[in-house]
Amino acid sequence: MLISGDMLLPRISTNVSVMSATPDGNPLKLFLDSVERLTELPDDTLVLPSHGRPFRGIHARAAQLAEHHRERLEALVGACDSPKTACELIPTLFQRELDAHQTMFAMGESIAHLNCLEHAGRLRRTQNGEGVFHFVAI
Repeated sequence: MLISGDMLLPRISTNVSVMSATPDGNPLKLFLDSVERLTELPDDTLVLPSHGRPFRGIHARAAQLAEHHRERLEALVGACDSPKTACELIPTLFQRELDAHQTMFAMGESIAHLNCLEHAGRLRRTQNGEGVFHFVAI
């Protein structure tokens, strides 16, 4: 049995955001590495998430999450054919209308994905004279 909390949810992806205390952090890589380590458990382990119903099938769920984030990362690289801010890239990750509360989470998640790509050497981050960061594909 695994009490997964928000780490492994049955239907949605955990919000993985950059926090103000670690603006250059790479929480998405840490999250994906941690999810991968969960596949060391037997696939029939009963998973008790903090949201949704208990489930089995850690290996398939971990693969789904890895693929979901891989697709989001590729979409961001494609969208960064010219310099873009994290805010400008939110619609690349979230195609639906977001309210103010959801937008706050989306911004943190957008930055987490962009930082992951920057750490991997796929994007370059620049800062304009007003202190605004832009990301562009390398």
